[in-house]
Amino acid sequence: MFKNPSPTLVSFITAISAAVVFVLFQFLYNRFSGDVYSVLHYAVDFFVLLIIAYLSAYFIVKHFVRRRIKLIYKSIAKQKLTSLEKNNPEIYSDNINKVEKLVEQWADQNNREIETLRELEEYRRNYIGNVSHELMTPIFNIQGYIYTLLDGAVNDEEKKFYYLKRAATNVDRLENIISKHEIISKLESDQIILNIEIFDIKELVNEVLHDNEMLALRKSIILSFKPGSDHSYLVKADRENIRIVLNNFIQNSIKYGHKTGKTSIGIYDKETNVLVEITDNGIGIPEEHIRHVFDRFYRVDKGRSRAEGGSGLGLSIVKHIIEAHHQTINVRSTPGVGSTFGFTLEKA
Repeated sequence: MFKNPSPTLVSFITAISAAVVFVLFQFLYNRFSGDVYSVLHYAVDFFVLLIIAYLSAYFIVKHFVRRRIKLIYKSIAKQKLTSLEKNNPEIYSDNINKVEKLVEQWADQNNREIETLRELEEYRRNYIGNVSHELMTPIFNIQGYIYTLLDGAVNDEEKKFYYLKRAATNVDRLENIISKHEIISKLESDQIILNIEIFDIKELVNEVLHDNEMLALRKSIILSFKPGSDHSYLVKADRENIRIVLNNFIQNSIKYGHKTGKTSIGIYDKETNVLVEITDNGIGIPEEHIRHVFDRFYRVDKGRSRAEGGSGLGLSIVKHIIEAHHQTINVRSTPGVGSTFGFTLEKA
C-alpha cells in the first residue's frame, strides 16, 4: 500500500492501530463489567495513548531499526568504495534512499548468484543422470546378449557370431565413452601438454575433408571450401588436436545434414588470429539448445544421436581443446536452415 514509508508514517500508523485496539478493548470491558464512561472519556484516552504510542514507536524505529539499516549500509559501502571515498563523511550520511538502493543491488547480486548455483545444481543432476544412462545402456545390452547366448544361442554358430559381434560393438562404445571422458578430464585439469607447432591450416582442412569423403558420399553430401575463403594461413597450434576438432565438426555436419546437402569450410584472416568456420544446410539447432551444445552428453535430438552412434562428448572435447589453446569457439544456427560452428587459432 505504501512504498518506502518514512519512520514518521510507520510510527503514526502503529500508534493509531495501538490506540484503536486499546480503546475498543476498554469499551468492551466496561460494557460487560457494567461501568459507564462518556464519549469524551474515551476520546481523551484515545489521544493520550495515541501520543504515547507514537513517541514510543518513533523512538524504536528511529534508534533501533534505522540504526541496523545504517550498519547494513556501512557494510555494503565499505565493500564498494575506494579509500578516498571512505574518508568522505557524506558517504556515511543517514540517507535511507541510498541504503535502499545499495541493499537492492546487494539483493540483485545475491539473486544472480543463487540462480547460478541453481543452474550448476541442475547441470550436476543432468550430468550424473546422463553419465549413468550412457554407461548403463551398453552394459545392459552386453548383459542381454550374454544371457541370450547362455539360454542356448551359443549352440547356434550364426546366432553366436551375431550376439558376440553385438556385444563387442557395445564394449567398444563403452570404451569410447570412458576414453573421451578421460580426455575431457585431462583437458580440464591441464594434464594434457599441447604440442604447439606451425602449420598450414588449409592443408590440414584438406586432409580432414579427404578423410571424410566416403562418409559424406553415403548421404550424397558435398564437402567444399566456401568461395573466396580457401586461402592458406600459417597457425600456431597442436596439429593433431585441431584435426580432432575439424573431424568432429565435419562428421557432425554429415550426420545431421540432409541427403544431397552441403558442408562448406571457410578460413578467414582476423589480424592476429585465423577464423575457421564449418557451415552446413542441415536440420539446425533450436535456440533453447544452443547454450548447451558443448555440454557433456548433451544431445539436441537424443534418439537420433544414439541411432547415429554418438556419445554426446565430441563437442565437449572440441570446446576444451580450443580453450586449451586460449582461443574462442562459437555456434550459430537456425532450425531448418543449418548451423555454423567456428573457432579461432593464433596466427603464426
